[in-house]
Amino acid sequence: MDALLQIFKKLRIVVLLFTFFLTACVSHPPADINNLCSIFKQHPKWYRDAKDVERRWLVPIPVQMAIIHQESKFNARARPPRKKLFCIIPWKRPSSAYGYTQALHGTWSHYKQNCGGWFASRDNFADGVDFIGWYANEAYKKARIPRTDAYALYLAYHEGIGGYQRRTYLRKSWLMPVARKVKARSQLYAMQLNSCKRSLKSISWF
Repeated sequence: MDALLQIFKKLRIVVLLFTFFLTACVSHPPADINNLCSIFKQHPKWYRDAKDVERRWLVPIPVQMAIIHQESKFNARARPPRKKLFCIIPWKRPSSAYGYTQALHGTWSHYKQNCGGWFASRDNFADGVDFIGWYANEAYKKARIPRTDAYALYLAYHEGIGGYQRRTYLRKSWLMPVARKVKARSQLYAMQLNSCKRSLKSISWF
């Protein structure tokens, strides 16, 4: 019995250390989330990650980053706010959305089974942008949405590809203006990236 207790104690320590390690690895949100050059200069690895996604899935970096900006503001642990019971008591969250991409449990599991790998994590930036690229590629294959079309991609991202095809977004008057914001953000990010791409190439390997 004592030996069993010792094993449980050791396992508990391992779990705590693993949790601490994961916490330490989570990147802090950028200081200026509205400037793509500033984001990548603060997090050079993010530029490499986004560039890898662009090569793999043919989704432009500004489109990837504009979607993440809208979904989480680059907060690795972002979650939907809890509902309130009787307008006072914190209650359940409206969905299982989590991480940089606010992917739901089910969608993330589907991504991992297909190409993300079992260790892919929603609070890991590299996994998050790869998920965006994978989803945009699925939207292209199933709904013929161009990988460069941030507006339509965001509608499909929010509604699901099937929902986009059924045009469920037309019943949500607030959603299309949000998608237009994502498109405008991707255009701004594209201009910013063009102005600093050369300098990013030199710092992204350090």
